[in-house]
Amino acid sequence: MAGNWKMNLAPDAGAALLAQLLPLVADATGAVDVVVCPPYTSLSAAAAALQGSDVGLGAQNCHWEDSGAFTGEVAPGMLLTIGCQWVILGHSERRLFFGETDEGVNRRTKAALAAGLRPIVCIGETLEERDAERVKDVVLGQLDRGLQGLSSEQLASVSVAYEPVWAIGTGRTATPEQAQEVHGLIRGRLRQSFGDAAADGVRIQYGGSMKPDNAAELMRQIDIDGGLIGGASLKAADFAAIANAARDVAG
Repeated sequence: MAGNWKMNLAPDAGAALLAQLLPLVADATGAVDVVVCPPYTSLSAAAAALQGSDVGLGAQNCHWEDSGAFTGEVAPGMLLTIGCQWVILGHSERRLFFGETDEGVNRRTKAALAAGLRPIVCIGETLEERDAERVKDVVLGQLDRGLQGLSSEQLASVSVAYEPVWAIGTGRTATPEQAQEVHGLIRGRLRQSFGDAAADGVRIQYGGSMKPDNAAELMRQIDIDGGLIGGASLKAADFAAIANAARDVAG
Protein backbone atom coordinates (compact mmCIF):
# COMPACT_ATOMS: atom_id res chain seq x y z
CA MET A 1 0.00 0.00 0.00
CA ALA A 2 1.74 3.15 -1.21
CA GLY A 3 0.53 6.63 -0.33
CA ASN A 4 1.21 9.25 -2.99
CA TRP A 5 1.10 12.65 -1.28
CA LYS A 6 1.48 14.43 -4.64
CA MET A 7 2.29 18.16 -4.20
CA ASN A 8 1.09 18.30 -0.60
CA LEU A 9 2.54 18.64 2.92
CA ALA A 10 5.63 20.65 3.78
CA PRO A 11 8.22 18.89 5.98
CA ASP A 12 6.66 19.72 9.36
CA ALA A 13 3.16 18.82 8.21
CA GLY A 14 4.41 15.58 6.67
CA ALA A 15 6.22 14.58 9.87
CA ALA A 16 3.07 15.36 11.87
CA LEU A 17 0.99 13.14 9.59
CA LEU A 18 3.45 10.29 10.01
CA ALA A 19 3.40 10.66 13.79
CA GLN A 20 -0.35 10.03 13.60
CA LEU A 21 -0.06 7.26 11.02
CA LEU A 22 2.65 5.01 12.44
CA PRO A 23 0.78 3.66 15.48
CA LEU A 24 -2.32 3.11 13.34
CA VAL A 25 -0.52 0.85 10.84
CA ALA A 26 1.78 -0.95 13.28
CA ASP A 27 -0.33 -4.11 13.09
CA ALA A 28 -0.51 -4.02 9.29
CA THR A 29 3.17 -3.75 8.41
CA GLY A 30 3.89 -7.39 9.26
CA ALA A 31 1.60 -8.54 6.45
CA VAL A 32 1.54 -5.54 4.10
CA ASP A 33 4.29 -3.31 2.68
CA VAL A 34 3.20 0.21 3.66
CA VAL A 35 5.02 3.03 1.83
CA VAL A 36 4.64 6.81 1.82
CA CYS A 37 5.76 8.98 -1.11
CA PRO A 38 6.09 12.66 -0.11
CA PRO A 39 7.21 15.49 -2.39
CA TYR A 40 10.99 15.91 -2.69
CA THR A 41 11.21 18.70 -0.11
CA SER A 42 9.61 16.52 2.57
CA LEU A 43 11.57 13.32 1.95
CA SER A 44 14.31 14.01 4.53
CA ALA A 45 11.82 14.93 7.25
CA ALA A 46 9.76 11.85 6.42
CA ALA A 47 12.85 9.63 6.55
CA ALA A 48 13.60 10.94 10.04
CA ALA A 49 10.01 10.42 11.17
CA LEU A 50 10.04 6.84 9.85
CA GLN A 51 13.22 5.85 11.71
CA GLY A 52 12.66 2.59 13.56
CA SER A 53 9.34 1.85 11.83
CA ASP A 54 8.46 -0.71 9.17
CA VAL A 55 6.92 1.90 6.86
CA GLY A 56 8.93 2.45 3.68
CA LEU A 57 9.80 5.69 1.91
CA GLY A 58 9.35 6.43 -1.77
CA ALA A 59 9.73 9.37 -4.13
CA GLN A 60 7.30 10.49 -6.80
CA ASN A 61 9.71 10.44 -9.75
CA CYS A 62 13.37 10.26 -10.74
CA HIS A 63 15.55 10.94 -13.77
CA TRP A 64 17.39 8.29 -15.77
CA GLU A 65 20.86 9.83 -15.43
CA ASP A 66 23.12 9.70 -12.39
CA SER A 67 24.05 13.39 -12.67
CA GLY A 68 24.33 16.19 -15.21
CA ALA A 69 22.73 19.30 -16.63
CA PHE A 70 19.11 18.37 -15.95
CA THR A 71 17.68 21.33 -14.07
CA GLY A 72 14.79 20.41 -11.81
CA GLU A 73 15.44 16.67 -11.93
CA VAL A 74 16.59 14.25 -9.22
CA ALA A 75 18.82 11.22 -9.82
CA PRO A 76 17.99 7.77 -8.45
CA GLY A 77 21.16 7.72 -6.36
CA MET A 78 20.20 11.00 -4.72
CA LEU A 79 16.98 9.39 -3.54
CA LEU A 80 18.90 6.52 -2.00
CA THR A 81 21.05 8.91 0.02
CA ILE A 82 17.99 10.24 1.87
CA GLY A 83 16.50 6.85 2.60
CA CYS A 84 14.16 6.08 -0.29
CA GLN A 85 13.54 2.46 -1.23
CA TRP A 86 10.75 3.06 -3.74
CA VAL A 87 9.91 5.46 -6.57
CA ILE A 88 6.70 6.11 -8.51
CA LEU A 89 7.25 6.31 -12.28
CA GLY A 90 4.93 7.23 -15.13
CA HIS A 91 2.06 8.54 -13.03
CA SER A 92 -0.78 9.78 -15.22
CA GLU A 93 -0.28 13.34 -13.96
CA ARG A 94 3.35 13.22 -15.09
CA ARG A 95 2.20 12.00 -18.49
CA LEU A 96 -0.65 14.50 -18.79
CA PHE A 97 0.92 17.68 -17.44
CA PHE A 98 4.63 17.16 -18.08
CA GLY A 99 4.74 15.20 -21.32
CA GLU A 100 6.32 12.03 -19.99
CA THR A 101 6.37 9.16 -22.46
CA ASP A 102 6.53 5.38 -22.27
CA GLU A 103 10.11 5.58 -23.51
CA GLY A 104 11.01 7.94 -20.68
CA VAL A 105 9.27 5.71 -18.15
CA ASN A 106 11.30 2.78 -19.45
CA ARG A 107 14.57 4.68 -19.09
CA ARG A 108 13.66 5.83 -15.59
CA THR A 109 12.65 2.31 -14.60
CA LYS A 110 15.95 0.84 -15.74
CA ALA A 111 17.90 3.59 -13.96
CA ALA A 112 15.92 3.14 -10.75
CA LEU A 113 16.54 -0.61 -10.78
CA ALA A 114 20.24 -0.13 -11.48
CA ALA A 115 20.48 2.17 -8.47
CA GLY A 116 18.68 -0.27 -6.18
CA LEU A 117 15.29 1.44 -6.00
CA ARG A 118 12.01 -0.43 -6.42
CA PRO A 119 9.89 1.23 -9.14
CA ILE A 120 6.11 1.49 -9.06
CA VAL A 121 5.35 1.76 -12.78
CA CYS A 122 1.98 3.37 -13.51
CA ILE A 123 -0.25 2.62 -16.49
CA GLY A 124 -3.88 3.38 -17.28
CA GLU A 125 -6.43 4.68 -19.76
CA THR A 126 -8.35 7.94 -20.00
CA LEU A 127 -12.14 8.12 -20.06
CA GLU A 128 -12.06 8.77 -23.81
CA GLU A 129 -9.92 5.69 -24.37
CA ARG A 130 -12.24 3.57 -22.23
CA ASP A 131 -15.33 4.86 -24.05
CA ALA A 132 -13.61 4.04 -27.35
CA GLU A 133 -13.06 0.47 -26.11
CA ARG A 134 -9.29 0.88 -26.33
CA VAL A 135 -8.49 -0.14 -22.74
CA LYS A 136 -6.62 -3.32 -23.67
CA ASP A 137 -4.51 -1.69 -26.39
CA VAL A 138 -3.67 1.39 -24.30
CA VAL A 139 -2.86 -0.36 -21.02
CA LEU A 140 -0.92 -3.27 -22.48
CA GLY A 141 0.92 -0.94 -24.85
CA GLN A 142 2.06 1.21 -21.92
CA LEU A 143 3.03 -1.93 -20.02
CA ASP A 144 5.07 -3.38 -22.90
CA ARG A 145 6.92 -0.14 -23.62
CA GLY A 146 7.47 0.74 -19.98
CA LEU A 147 9.03 -2.63 -19.14
CA GLN A 148 10.80 -3.21 -22.46
CA GLY A 149 14.23 -4.79 -22.07
CA LEU A 150 13.80 -5.86 -18.45
CA SER A 151 14.72 -9.37 -17.37
CA SER A 152 12.52 -11.67 -15.31
CA GLU A 153 14.93 -11.13 -12.42
CA GLN A 154 14.56 -7.36 -12.65
CA LEU A 155 10.79 -7.66 -12.79
CA ALA A 156 10.85 -9.11 -9.28
CA SER A 157 11.72 -5.63 -7.97
CA VAL A 158 8.96 -3.86 -9.94
CA SER A 159 5.36 -3.17 -8.97
CA VAL A 160 2.81 -2.21 -11.60
CA ALA A 161 0.07 0.27 -10.68
CA TYR A 162 -3.06 0.26 -12.81
CA GLU A 163 -4.63 3.69 -12.51
CA PRO A 164 -7.70 4.35 -14.64
CA VAL A 165 -7.16 8.05 -15.26
CA TRP A 166 -10.89 8.75 -15.14
CA ALA A 167 -10.99 7.51 -11.53
CA ILE A 168 -8.12 9.59 -10.10
CA GLY A 169 -9.21 12.42 -7.87
CA THR A 170 -12.72 12.33 -9.31
CA GLY A 171 -14.39 10.24 -6.64
CA ARG A 172 -15.27 7.73 -9.35
CA THR A 173 -13.88 4.26 -8.88
CA ALA A 174 -13.74 1.29 -11.20
CA THR A 175 -15.96 -1.47 -9.89
CA PRO A 176 -14.01 -4.40 -8.44
CA GLU A 177 -14.98 -6.37 -11.53
CA GLN A 178 -13.74 -3.63 -13.90
CA ALA A 179 -10.49 -3.34 -11.99
CA GLN A 180 -9.97 -7.10 -11.88
CA GLU A 181 -10.60 -7.40 -15.60
CA VAL A 182 -7.72 -5.03 -16.40
CA HIS A 183 -5.47 -6.46 -13.68
CA GLY A 184 -6.07 -9.89 -15.21
CA LEU A 185 -5.06 -8.57 -18.63
CA ILE A 186 -1.88 -7.12 -17.13
CA ARG A 187 -1.01 -10.38 -15.36
CA GLY A 188 -1.63 -12.30 -18.57
CA ARG A 189 0.68 -10.06 -20.59
CA LEU A 190 3.38 -10.34 -17.91
CA ARG A 191 3.02 -14.11 -18.18
CA GLN A 192 3.54 -13.95 -21.93
CA SER A 193 6.54 -11.63 -21.64
CA PHE A 194 8.32 -12.88 -18.53
CA GLY A 195 6.98 -16.34 -17.70
CA ASP A 196 4.61 -17.71 -15.06
CA ALA A 197 6.86 -17.43 -12.01
CA ALA A 198 7.83 -13.82 -12.68
CA ALA A 199 4.24 -12.80 -13.47
CA ASP A 200 2.90 -14.45 -10.33
CA GLY A 201 5.49 -12.61 -8.24
CA VAL A 202 4.68 -9.10 -9.49
CA ARG A 203 2.41 -7.00 -7.32
CA ILE A 204 -0.21 -5.17 -9.37
CA GLN A 205 -1.63 -2.23 -7.44
CA TYR A 206 -4.93 -0.49 -8.08
CA GLY A 207 -4.59 3.29 -8.26
CA GLY A 208 -8.01 4.80 -8.85
CA SER A 209 -9.64 6.32 -5.75
CA MET A 210 -9.20 3.38 -3.38
CA LYS A 211 -10.86 4.39 -0.10
CA PRO A 212 -11.59 2.81 3.30
CA ASP A 213 -15.06 1.77 2.19
CA ASN A 214 -13.98 -0.04 -0.99
CA ALA A 215 -10.44 -1.23 -0.19
CA ALA A 216 -11.36 -4.68 1.11
CA GLU A 217 -13.64 -5.49 -1.83
CA LEU A 218 -10.99 -4.39 -4.32
CA MET A 219 -8.26 -6.31 -2.48
CA ARG A 220 -10.31 -9.52 -2.59
CA GLN A 221 -9.94 -9.62 -6.38
CA ILE A 222 -7.48 -12.31 -7.40
CA ASP A 223 -5.09 -10.06 -9.33
CA ILE A 224 -5.25 -6.91 -7.15
CA ASP A 225 -2.26 -7.04 -4.82
CA GLY A 226 -2.23 -3.54 -3.35
CA GLY A 227 -3.08 0.10 -3.86
CA LEU A 228 -1.50 3.37 -4.93
CA ILE A 229 -3.42 5.78 -2.75
CA GLY A 230 -3.74 9.50 -3.47
CA GLY A 231 -6.09 11.73 -1.50
CA ALA A 232 -6.83 9.17 1.22
CA SER A 233 -3.12 8.94 2.06
CA LEU A 234 -3.22 12.53 3.35
CA LYS A 235 -5.50 11.47 6.21
CA ALA A 236 -3.85 9.16 8.71
CA ALA A 237 -7.07 7.40 9.72
CA ASP A 238 -8.15 6.78 6.12
CA PHE A 239 -4.78 5.49 4.93
CA ALA A 240 -4.48 3.28 8.01
CA ALA A 241 -7.97 1.89 7.40
CA ILE A 242 -6.97 0.96 3.84
CA ALA A 243 -3.71 -0.66 4.99
CA ASN A 244 -5.52 -2.57 7.72
CA ALA A 245 -8.17 -3.74 5.25
CA ALA A 246 -5.36 -5.12 3.08
CA ARG A 247 -3.89 -6.84 6.14
CA ASP A 248 -7.24 -8.47 6.92
CA VAL A 249 -7.65 -9.72 3.35
CA ALA A 250 -4.06 -11.02 3.28
CA GLY A 251 -4.56 -12.76 6.59
